[in-house]
Amino acid sequence: MVDHRSAPLRLALIGMSGAGKTFWSKRLASQGYAAISCDDEIEKRLQARLQVGGYTGLNGVAAWMGWPNSQHYAEREGEYLAAEIAVLDGVLSALEKNPSHGLILDTTGSVIYTGTNLLLRLRRQMRVVYLAASEKEQLLLIDRYLSDPKPVLWRGAFLPKKEEPALETVKRCYPALIASRRQSYETLAHCTIPVAELREASLHAEGFLAKVRAETERAG
Repeated sequence: MVDHRSAPLRLALIGMSGAGKTFWSKRLASQGYAAISCDDEIEKRLQARLQVGGYTGLNGVAAWMGWPNSQHYAEREGEYLAAEIAVLDGVLSALEKNPSHGLILDTTGSVIYTGTNLLLRLRRQMRVVYLAASEKEQLLLIDRYLSDPKPVLWRGAFLPKKEEPALETVKRCYPALIASRRQSYETLAHCTIPVAELREASLHAEGFLAKVRAETERAG
């Protein structure tokens, strides 16, 4: 369990949807660390909009946003990002006011779109850990998105060909979306941990933290 007398632990987990951010956030929370899910907080901010259509849960947010080729997607993508910016600003403001407060932050895959000012504040207040998926694992992320949709901000990366079904466009363009985000994740992070290494090691919470410390020291 956590020794709350020690220095506060502040970790922000970043990476694509399905990379394991929520898994590790919950595992650390089970050991007594304070944790916040940005997905949950965004859903709360969008609640009034979601209730109109009877949407609930993370899958409900994805259904509300719709496929990236739907008529209302661009507008709702903007609403989602505005909610995410407000959530991240609130989290960081609380940390800035309370230097002794520790936190595990389970970010969304779209955190890199929240703006330079917020991302600089995030790096100042927290140790940012990028959970990086390999090319092979990226195929699994695509399958997860298709079978169990989560909110995804495409930001113009969804580029359908003439008469191409939406599912085929997703399969073709999702790898490009991952590639376009990779450099941003790496730039934002204090350290990068391959998802495969965490899976192979079968780490518990403290083992995960030891891995983070080792990779942070290695990154300088």
